[in-house]
Amino acid sequence: MTEQYVLDLQEVNETQVAVVGGKGAHLGGLSRIEGVRVPGGFCVTTDAFRRIMAEAPSIDDLLDQLSRVNADDREAIRTLSAQIRQTIEGITIPGDLAAPITRALVQLGEQAAYAVRSSATAEDLPTASFAGQQDTYLNVVGPAAVLQHVSRCWASLFTERAVTYRRRNGIDHRTVHMAVVVQQMVFPHAAGILFTADPVTGNRKVATVDAGFGLGEALVSGLVNPDVFKVRDGEVVAKTIAAKQRALHALPAGGTQEVAIDAQRQEQPALTDAQVVRLVQLGRRIEAHFGSPQDIEWCLVDDGFQIVQSRPITTLFPIPEIGDQENHVYVSVGHQQMMTDPMKPLGFSMWQLTAMVPMHEAGGRLFVDVTRRLASPASRAGLLDIMGKGDPLVRDALETVLDREGFVPSLPDAGPGGPPAGGASAPVEADPAIVTELIERSQASIAVLQRDIRTKTGTALFEFLLEAFEEHKRVLGDPLNLQAIMAGMEATWWLNDKLQEWLGEKNAADTLTLSAPDNITSEMGLALLDVADVIRPRSEVVAFLQGVESVEDEALLDELAKLPAGAEARDAIEAYLDRYGMRCVGEIDITRPRWRERPTTLAPVILDNVRNFEPGAAERRFEQGRQRAQKKEQDVLSRLRALPDGDRKADETKRMIDQVRSFIGYREYPKYGIVSRYFVYKQALLEEAERLVRADVLPEKEDIFYLTFQEFHDVVRTSQVDDQLIQRRKEAFRAYHALTPPRVLTSDGEAVTGAYRRDDVPDGALIGLPVSAGTIEGRARVILDMADADLEAGDILVTTFTDPSWSPLFVGIAGLVTEVGGQMTHGAVIAREYGLPAVVGVEQATRLIRDGQRIRVHGTDGYVEILP
Repeated sequence: MTEQYVLDLQEVNETQVAVVGGKGAHLGGLSRIEGVRVPGGFCVTTDAFRRIMAEAPSIDDLLDQLSRVNADDREAIRTLSAQIRQTIEGITIPGDLAAPITRALVQLGEQAAYAVRSSATAEDLPTASFAGQQDTYLNVVGPAAVLQHVSRCWASLFTERAVTYRRRNGIDHRTVHMAVVVQQMVFPHAAGILFTADPVTGNRKVATVDAGFGLGEALVSGLVNPDVFKVRDGEVVAKTIAAKQRALHALPAGGTQEVAIDAQRQEQPALTDAQVVRLVQLGRRIEAHFGSPQDIEWCLVDDGFQIVQSRPITTLFPIPEIGDQENHVYVSVGHQQMMTDPMKPLGFSMWQLTAMVPMHEAGGRLFVDVTRRLASPASRAGLLDIMGKGDPLVRDALETVLDREGFVPSLPDAGPGGPPAGGASAPVEADPAIVTELIERSQASIAVLQRDIRTKTGTALFEFLLEAFEEHKRVLGDPLNLQAIMAGMEATWWLNDKLQEWLGEKNAADTLTLSAPDNITSEMGLALLDVADVIRPRSEVVAFLQGVESVEDEALLDELAKLPAGAEARDAIEAYLDRYGMRCVGEIDITRPRWRERPTTLAPVILDNVRNFEPGAAERRFEQGRQRAQKKEQDVLSRLRALPDGDRKADETKRMIDQVRSFIGYREYPKYGIVSRYFVYKQALLEEAERLVRADVLPEKEDIFYLTFQEFHDVVRTSQVDDQLIQRRKEAFRAYHALTPPRVLTSDGEAVTGAYRRDDVPDGALIGLPVSAGTIEGRARVILDMADADLEAGDILVTTFTDPSWSPLFVGIAGLVTEVGGQMTHGAVIAREYGLPAVVGVEQATRLIRDGQRIRVHGTDGYVEILP
């Protein structure tokens, strides 16, 4: 096949990224849209780049060295990338490559001015924009200068920032090639950027225009502050006119120059409102062509707009696909379930199939549509109340949306508002036998599942699972189950409200719930202390666990048993895994590796417990908590009796304390039941995947994680799989990690964050939600992965979110700060159970608090101070 070194922009479209790079492909696509003007030009293709790279064999050796360098070794990256750039720029462009470039210039105008722009094959992609990674040269005049700048563009594939960006995004340098776009220069009156969706809020119906005088590079490089216009439904709804003191202009002989703007023009808008609206209409046409919101560079020449670039906006959070034109308000499931990471398709589809309410996926996260509940005044009050108790930021965000006139429709109370939030029915008596019965029902149901699933394979397994999901929902929806959960929560709220009113005490229930019985999650943390007691006196076992990174997970227990006195350690870990091995970080996603599958995950926590605790710590901790709660109960009741009408207040309070002690521990059990069932489902599905691997249908069994449950069923039925679909899903999943899921999302794409409306905290303090009383000072340990735990006694854990799998760490810390959470989420319940001062819902805590800093956690008042 003959190499094609030059293609006119008119010959190119957006499918040709491999030939002309992302920028070239988008410009080709743009030039085909009716009514969109793109400056004339051509692309020097990736064939030309490969030809040049082949001219210098030494580059291969430098690329090998570069691939071996640590991504954080900036000095080595700087040196090697500079060597590669020098080598490329030093190559004389062969005549058969230079000739077609010169011919194209003659056709367009040999002595005209050109913009010479890099266009890499990994650039302006739907999932990674690579914006600003390679170079652009403006106002280049004459064939010799154009050829020189084409060489510079090729070399700019290896700028230090581009090399580092690829390393961080897992992109192999050899798979990326550089094309170059050569375009006629336009000398604009004004230029700037148009975002067809608001890049800050994500609102797809609000376009934002940044505008300045002269060339757009002045804005892109930050040389001037732009005018900013916001446009909605064809009209300018907001604008800020900046004092534009400087502009970038082209020089006749080539290159650019900064110029000062006359004082009387500085405050003039760069565009009229009518021009802004016309530009946004153009942007909407471009957006419709590419099928997603765009970041567009534009120039205004003689009252006409020319478009010089368009790329997808990659930072927007996707919107659930509902398929209607109605307004919708979505609440994040991940913020309630303490798992805001993206889920793989099998994970979110299984959660959808087993959830009690319909859930919608976007960006690998799940959302519940609460529009109908907000629309009717009666269900709205209940929803806002339950959301506010869980996470005040969600309530505030919902109220922000409600304040927007007309966004949420109004329905009469009799309308289909759905069940009241929380679903609580008649209260139950404080009878511990109820909890025992519920636990027995759950265990019996799981035992039947384990027995019956063993014989199921192929499509029969999927049909069986669909029935099992109905049983799963029946157990969760058991009225007694809901009553028991609500009884503990309502008693907590009652105690906090009444004891503050009667005794002036904040969060009194925190102490009254210490060491509550039947809390499977806190028992899990204490049980790992008992495992540490078995391991502590066995030095060979301790040494083995310290080097556990080199041990395969499936071999861990067998290797342990071979050590002197290792059998007892193996048995202790085995017994722990029998009871808790179905748990893991992010456990609502069935695709996450469970502790039973990856027992090495527990090694750092066991070693922390060996180092930081004395033998018998679990029993002592539990007993100390129980005695503190008992003492608090006596203290509260005696103080109440001394008040007017004290006997009635004390009797009511005693009844509520009994209720909270009976039921608050059970709050954690339904999740344990769900995750126990999930592990049974997962083992059966993985066996099915192994059969597909053996039958050469799938390359590897974990590929099924990138299919929904229904798609996996189809693969089993047809023995055919779409490899490209799996590949696209893997790429999307990687991209979703870079997105921050909003607590509340609207169908316009607006991410509504909510705010704490408080003025009772010191300046500079980080505000959150008080969930476990007390104040503690200590060293902050910012830990994003439980496997990196390395805690000392007195440390304060700072992390994004904690689900039950983190509770083994709670026994060794002095306090807790998380970015996500509410009064009744797992971290809050366990922090209270262990008596740890805790503040949750602290926005950006893991960025604002540095690992090792000293902080003070105000668990009663809900804020964190960073200490000097």
